[in-house]
Formats: sequence, C-alpha cells, structure tokens
Amino acid sequence: MRFVWRLKQVWAVLTCTLAIAACPATPTVPPEENLILKGEKLFFNETFAGNGRTCATCHRAEDNFALSPRFIETLPPDDPLFVAEFNPDLAENFENPRLIRELAVILENQDGFDDLANDFNMRGIPHTLALRTSVVSATGPQTGWSGDGSPGDGSIRSFAVGAVIQHFPKTLNRVADVDFRLPTDDELDALEAFQLSLGRQEDLSLPLPLKGTVAARGQEIFIDRSLGKCNACHFNAGANGDPSIFGPTAGNLNFDTGVEDLPDQPADLTGELVPPDDGLGSPGSGEFNTPPVVEAADTGPFFHNNSVETIEGAVAFYNGDAFNNSPAGQLVAGATGGGINLDATQIVAVAAFLRVINALENIRAGDELLDRAFPVFRIDREYQTSLIRRAGFEIEDSVEVLAGAGLHAAAVTLLRKAHSLAQESLEYTGQRRRQLVDDARVQLNSAKIRMVEL
Repeated sequence: MRFVWRLKQVWAVLTCTLAIAACPATPTVPPEENLILKGEKLFFNETFAGNGRTCATCHRAEDNFALSPRFIETLPPDDPLFVAEFNPDLAENFENPRLIRELAVILENQDGFDDLANDFNMRGIPHTLALRTSVVSATGPQTGWSGDGSPGDGSIRSFAVGAVIQHFPKTLNRVADVDFRLPTDDELDALEAFQLSLGRQEDLSLPLPLKGTVAARGQEIFIDRSLGKCNACHFNAGANGDPSIFGPTAGNLNFDTGVEDLPDQPADLTGELVPPDDGLGSPGSGEFNTPPVVEAADTGPFFHNNSVETIEGAVAFYNGDAFNNSPAGQLVAGATGGGINLDATQIVAVAAFLRVINALENIRAGDELLDRAFPVFRIDREYQTSLIRRAGFEIEDSVEVLAGAGLHAAAVTLLRKAHSLAQESLEYTGQRRRQLVDDARVQLNSAKIRMVEL
C-alpha cells in the first residue's frame, strides 16, 4: 500500500510539472508599463481629497482627453464638472456654469488668485495627446494654452500640481491639506508617465503618400511656403516651428495670432462678461502656444477660447483679417512676401488633409492600444478592458472625421467594422476576446491601405 501511495505522489508531482511546462509563462510587465498603469488609475480616479473632480473630469478619454460642448451635454447634472452649481463654497468666482455647458470653457486664474472677481480667463480644455512631441522649447517646457500653464518649472509634473490647486479645491481659500491634498512625488511621476504615453510619440515626416486627391492637394498647400504657409509654425503638422526658419532648437513656440480680435466670438454673444485673454505672462504678451494639428480635426472647438467649431473654420481663420493683421500674420507676411490668401476650395483641401492625417493617427493609436491590451492580461484585466475601450474611442473618431467630409468611404466601412469587433470583444474574455481584437486590427490595416501608400 505504501508503494502505491508513493507512486501516486510521484505521478501527481510529474503531472503538475508537465502542466506548468505546457502553460505559457505569465507575461512580465515592464516597469514603465506599471508606472503608466498607476498614472492612469490616478488620472481617472484620484480626487486628491478635493471637491470630487479628477484629472479625467476635464480630460475625458471618450472625448480625446479634452472636453467639447457636445460631450458635456451627455453628462448627468451631478457630474463633478458642474461642482460650482451644487457646492455653495464654489458658487462664485470658481467657474461660469453657463459657459462650461454652452462652450466647454473653464475658468483659469493664470495671473494668480489675488483678485478672483476680475483677474481670470475663460479657456477651452486642450487635449493631452502627443505631449512628448509638443512641450519642449528653447525657453523651457510649454504647457497650457499660453505656454505658462504650469507653476514652478513649467513641466508636465508641475502641471498636475497647478491643476489640483486651480480646479480641485473645496473652497476658494485653496489651503493645502484642507481644501485638497497635493500629489506626492511618486504620484507626479506616475501621472507624467501616463500623460506622456498618450498619443503619438514622434512627429510625422511630411509629405505622406496620400491616396485621396483632395487631401493630397491640401498637403501640398499646407507645406507650400508661398501658399498655405502652415508648415512654418506647425512643422510636419506638429506643434514645433520649422527648424529652417526658427532654428534647430526652437521647438514649440508662442505667437499672437489675433484670435482675441475675432468679431462675434461665442462667449461674447452669450452676454456674459468675459475679459480679454492676454495670453503668456503677467501682464500678458497676447501670445498663445502652438498646438499640434495632427489631432486637430477631432479635438474641436478650436483656439484657446473655443471660438471656432469646425476644422474648416479653423483653417479659414488664417485667411482673414484677424490673423493677417496680427503680429504673427505680419511675421508670416514679412518672411514670405505676403499674407495667407486661400480660396474656398483650397481651405477645404487643407481641412481634408488635416482630417485624413487625424484619421490615420486614430487608426495608429487604436491599433497600438489593441496590441498593448494582451501582454498585461494576466496582470490586470480591468486595464486590458480600459485599453480596448480607448481603442474603440479612437476608431469611432476616425469614422466621424472622415465621414464628416465625405472622405474615403471604403475606409469608413472598414473602420465601422473594426469598431464593431472591438466593442464585441468587451463581452468576452480569453481567446474569444483575443480573436475579435485581432480581427479588428485586420480591418484597421485594411482601412489604412485605402488612405495611404504603405
């Protein structure tokens, strides 16, 4: 009997050993990925003991890590975005609820908190995509709409500190450890890692071999120094100045483009008292940060005050008096021999180019997020689901951006199929989820090859 018992022990051990050998090893998650995961959880969930807001209250994953009036309309009345409507201590001089709801602009005290009733700006919420490509300049980090959105050293780490103080307090006293708690150094590291992981990690290299004739012509106009002249400040459709014009270390730049001189701005039309925004510095220079335009088509409204709704309108702005009479417009005219003067079809062509490169970025980002979802499956299933959901948002945006201007109908059909597969995968786990995600990625690649030569 003892022999039989020992034989069973040996067989059990051997069986377990063989089973372990047959199973794939649990994937090892790189430390950077773990830091990004920690930062994502902080970004979406951490209130820092404040008024209930998180970073994602204003930078919504569903809305390109920004915020638009259309998305705001979908929010419940008790969403923390509207805290000024139900917290009596924040009822005055914290936000303008009407302008939040109508225009998606929030109140910023760029020049400090000494005179809350008079010293403020109303600004749109910039997306946090492709930050790795857009904050470096010869004069230091550029964050926020005017390039001085961070306290201290102006870095992305410091941006989180400024955001908590500005947007998270329980009262306008803004006393640390009473009205909020400040992020720790470890939390700032994680938040920075997550934000830097969002979107593109490098700029494009124009020109791209685009297949659509209108978008291809728009690209030519965008690059042409005598016609569109866009590439001078948005080099390779990014946020940096052309090195051949501004020098190899110029990086991201600020300009006074005359946006504040536009007539009939939506905020003014509401009848609300909105002071002029003087931009960079205190007193301000009137200058604002150059944003990347790869992500522009699906991140409107446009400019620091959300004054223009469509990408076509944003392109047309540079054709008008407000820009051409501005310091930036005069700089362009002096360097090129004249202002920008595009006809309607040329404006549409440039906008089509911006729509197409935006959709291509949506496809790239969606595919990358789906690819990233599986190495971490056994570590954090919730994180995997989050990555697939975010991929779905990217794919959905690509459909809207292209279909909104009647571009690449065949690609739109494939993208809709990819979106459907990604959404369906969320109903499953294991191999079935993996197969659906793989199928979605095939559709994404098929859509891409209909838009650009590979």
